[in-house]
Amino acid sequence: MPDLFDRLLLLKKSAVFSEVAIDDLRRVAQALEEQRYFAGDRVFEINAHGDHLYLMVSGEVGISLDPDTSSTNFIARLGPGDCFGEMNILDDLPRSATAHVIKDSTVLALDKSRLKGLILSYPELSIGMLRSLSLRLREANRRAPGTDK
Repeated sequence: MPDLFDRLLLLKKSAVFSEVAIDDLRRVAQALEEQRYFAGDRVFEINAHGDHLYLMVSGEVGISLDPDTSSTNFIARLGPGDCFGEMNILDDLPRSATAHVIKDSTVLALDKSRLKGLILSYPELSIGMLRSLSLRLREANRRAPGTDK
């Protein structure tokens, strides 16, 4: 089980929390719950409603947009330090992808209601998250076909 320091490092490297102040990250780190998945499991399926985001500690997870949940045509392969499932906890829409466990994995999960409570108590947390997500969007735009790289 990752200790508080390891959790802080993982959060600081993640695309969702990289711009959040350390004091606020400490609160997030304490709210994370460890979960384990085995190769062949699915963390969640496309179109399902969800209430967690996940931060990879170990293993590998593949993300598929195919409505056939058995598809292994992955648009991304995620490993330690990567974050996934964040869209659902921010927009309340069904999952836009399926998360397949490729290699046995340990993740840290953050419940939507706990995140909301943290944001209400520590509003600067949301400013850091928005900044992180904005930088992520800028990078995606920069890499988009037809743009100068």
